[in-house]
Amino acid sequence: MSRRFDHLGDVETFVTVVEKGSMTAGAVALATTPSVLSRAITRLEARLGVQLLRRTTRRLSLTEPGRLYLEQSRAAFALIDDAERAMQGQGDELTGSVRLSAPTTYAHHRLPAQLQRFSAQYPQVRVELNITNRNVDLVAEGYDLAIRMGPLPDSGLVARKLEDAPMCLLAAPAYIARAGAPGSVGELARHACLPFVMPSTGRVSPWIPRDEGCDVDWTPHGSLQVSDDVMGVVSLALSGLGICQTYDFIALDLIAQGRAVEVLTQARGRSRPFSVIYAPHRRLSSASRALIDSLAGTAT
Repeated sequence: MSRRFDHLGDVETFVTVVEKGSMTAGAVALATTPSVLSRAITRLEARLGVQLLRRTTRRLSLTEPGRLYLEQSRAAFALIDDAERAMQGQGDELTGSVRLSAPTTYAHHRLPAQLQRFSAQYPQVRVELNITNRNVDLVAEGYDLAIRMGPLPDSGLVARKLEDAPMCLLAAPAYIARAGAPGSVGELARHACLPFVMPSTGRVSPWIPRDEGCDVDWTPHGSLQVSDDVMGVVSLALSGLGICQTYDFIALDLIAQGRAVEVLTQARGRSRPFSVIYAPHRRLSSASRALIDSLAGTAT
């Protein structure tokens, strides 16, 4: 038996494109591409047997069936929203599910304690956690929320900052015993540094020390280079293969255990932001809103 409403994603696409005024603006709002939206609307028109939109190179306009379908679709989505909120408001406990994507650093070293607190407070909410360093397509892949590192581009997504995470330079005691510790940022060029290639750009992620009080973006070079999983540079550094840049929330435990030492402590002081993002066209469920509030309130 086929599902009756497996086309609702295409209906949501149609509503968003009309509200935004163009395929391009709709694609920005939904964090996808105009071609994906165009195919979705074509599928919907084929299903209904009517033309919903007149499309030219310059503008979109609704047909009369399109105008009627838009009104009915908006009303239907409003009813679904109302029903979900009513059900989630029943009883003393919040229910529902949240699909969350997070990068490896945050997922392994920040989220466990945060999700433990959230689960204790909302035991009936199911969190489906995807751990990847790839920037998922929230709408096309069906995610409610995603955690992203660094300054966010003007993508049309809504972002709430979770924290500014301080960074430091790290090496194993064995490396320092063998190669010595750099005395300045300039001396890093003479050391074995462990660069990380960012999946989103294919470029080496710059290190961000402070040099004599000035912020510096310094590109590391080394015979070993890591891609895809940034935790790889930490593993290599712990093996004594060189110096890496990482977050304090990763480094501090390793330093306390004696497995690593911080180098160039005088160069610390800068940080990178982490934010939780979601698509603005969707009304967040009560469970998603509760998770956002919990994550933003527990980062320390």
